[in-house]
Amino acid sequence: MSTSQSPNPQEIVDREHLRLLAIFYYIVGGLTALFSSFGLLHFCFGLAIAFFPELFSGPGRQGTPPPFFGYLFSFVGGTIVLAGWTTGALTVYAGRSIQLRKRRMFSLIMAGVNCLNCTFLPFGVVLGVLSIMVLTRPSVIRAYDEAGDPPQGSDTPLS
Repeated sequence: MSTSQSPNPQEIVDREHLRLLAIFYYIVGGLTALFSSFGLLHFCFGLAIAFFPELFSGPGRQGTPPPFFGYLFSFVGGTIVLAGWTTGALTVYAGRSIQLRKRRMFSLIMAGVNCLNCTFLPFGVVLGVLSIMVLTRPSVIRAYDEAGDPPQGSDTPLS
């Protein structure tokens, strides 16, 4: 006779949902970082306008574009890349946190960020909403507490 008790059906469902969420966080995080890399084209094109304006003047054009336009192009492209890579990396980290059953609040915050993520709009919204639905279940909160994630509002020493 075995003394270990089998998990109830809700625990099995929760475990499967959390496993799938972690996988989808990895996928959406990677794709967000990949698609935001297209901002590198704007960044490089802007640098070319700023530092080599003679490339953009021709026989039918009058003068060269002002360097300000190049800097503006580079700034916008660099901001897109930086924001996308950061969001992608944090999304992957949230997936890892879900997999380890740690940092539930961080995962909830990233679910909200993914709802607002314009880089990967339909999938980020679906992932964010489903994450909020799963991570706010009382049974999932208990699973996080059992895994060692401190409950919200607890005063844990930093030492």
